[in-house]
Amino acid sequence: MAQFINSTETLVTDALDGLLRTQPLSRLDGYPHIKVVYKRHVDGNKVALVSGGGSGHEPAHAGFIGNGLLSAAICGEVFASPSVEAVLAGILAVTGDAGCLLIVKNYTGDRLNFGLAAERAKAMGKQVEMVVVGDDIALPDLPQPRGVAGTLFVHKIAGHLAERGEPLSVVASAAREVANAARSYGVAMDNCTVPGNEKDARVPAGKAELGLGIHGEPGVQLIDFTTALAVCGTLIQALTAGQDVSLGHILLLNNLGGATPLEMLTVQKTLLETTQGEHVKAVIGPAPMMTSLDMHGLSVSLLPARADWLEALQAPVDCAAWPGCQAVTAVDIQPLPAGLQRTNTLASHDDAIKQLLTDSCRAFGAMRDDLNALDAKVGDGDTGSTLAQAALNLTDSIEKLPLADTAALLRALSDQLSVSMGGSSGVLLAIMFSAASDASRSGATPVVALRKGVERMMSYGGAELGDRTMIDALLPALDTLIDTGNLQQAANAARVGANKTGSMTRARSGRSAYVPEAALQGVTDPGAEAVARFFEMLVTRAGNN
Repeated sequence: MAQFINSTETLVTDALDGLLRTQPLSRLDGYPHIKVVYKRHVDGNKVALVSGGGSGHEPAHAGFIGNGLLSAAICGEVFASPSVEAVLAGILAVTGDAGCLLIVKNYTGDRLNFGLAAERAKAMGKQVEMVVVGDDIALPDLPQPRGVAGTLFVHKIAGHLAERGEPLSVVASAAREVANAARSYGVAMDNCTVPGNEKDARVPAGKAELGLGIHGEPGVQLIDFTTALAVCGTLIQALTAGQDVSLGHILLLNNLGGATPLEMLTVQKTLLETTQGEHVKAVIGPAPMMTSLDMHGLSVSLLPARADWLEALQAPVDCAAWPGCQAVTAVDIQPLPAGLQRTNTLASHDDAIKQLLTDSCRAFGAMRDDLNALDAKVGDGDTGSTLAQAALNLTDSIEKLPLADTAALLRALSDQLSVSMGGSSGVLLAIMFSAASDASRSGATPVVALRKGVERMMSYGGAELGDRTMIDALLPALDTLIDTGNLQQAANAARVGANKTGSMTRARSGRSAYVPEAALQGVTDPGAEAVARFFEMLVTRAGNN
């Protein structure tokens, strides 16, 4: 898999120097073996916090250096512990009279290398304490659970105490208490890509892997993936099982690297709406904090919402990677501004029109995958989904529409599409139906009214016949229907117009206008294809009635 790197040998040092170009941090002159990043101004009268481990978890660890957080980060190669010499160099660079606390994730290499470095620093007269974090609950029978994203709770709370000037004994004691209380659980739908290696795509489609680590190691089990709701329920139930909920929870929602912000916000909403999620008082994230390269997954960490811990986690820090700790509130919903409230049109009934709308909505729903596939070649791949969702919304509203009043129905369709159908297509169709409603009130027949609506849509949208849009199928179909009154001929005209768009290698409107000519060749415009299929459905429907 191609990646934006120069070489695997310089990947970590390149990334660290990239960070250093814009942050008030320094590094030791020890590349490539000693990769230590630390605060430019260290106060030796305050306890220094040092953490680190293998790279590939960015922004952890160097991204969390700052007042109120870490003093230094010791970075190894990707997923590899830093050496004893590197850890010792980091300790010596930031430790003053107040001493140093090492915060170490519970992996054998990290424990040994940080532990030996601590002993050597002590022999040199430095005060050093070490806390080991093992917050992962995926393997409950493991005598030494892994340290994962819950380590960030320790960083922040210990950092707050150190910044406040607490002695090493107090900072270390609090860090151990937090480490013992933190619990984390992860899930992913795809594992990560280690730079320089071929990806081992071990998670099958339709599955998710529970309890995976942050180094690409397999999880404890594969589960069927259905919705975020099911996965969130599994995670939060496991994390809260047997736990005292009287204090409530602080939730840390960590993106493992490859989940989109939309997914992460959906997960946050879903977690908070579970029965267990009702006890969550504050949330850190969602954000990439302790990642696993590009892993398409997330981890959830919980900590009891003790007042002193919550205060420490919400204290501001001068570190861009820390996303903050926000109190959970109800969704604030306000009425629409005056003038935007939708007026309720009186519903009326017409069985024939109701069936026509129902059949039309069903047809657009059935087109979804085919239209998405076409749009993926010339646009953003969502034409089918957009039309299908609008059709679904309309289906739910049919009983409320003025079916027996053509002009009122066309206006209601315009209102519905302007609210429920996204993108430019929704606006253009809303304009078309609005103008058609006006024409209908002036006495035009439904087909002529729609033709007037298309003219208005073209005026606002800027597309004309031959511009490779839905107009290339819709305009010929309506003109033919007006001229001949023959639905089959209208459908034929729509199909000819849609097929012509496949030979148009220059689009002058819509997203296809940004696509190279070679990519357009032989690909039917999805909007035109939708129109052609709609008219073909009308012909089939007429033949069956």
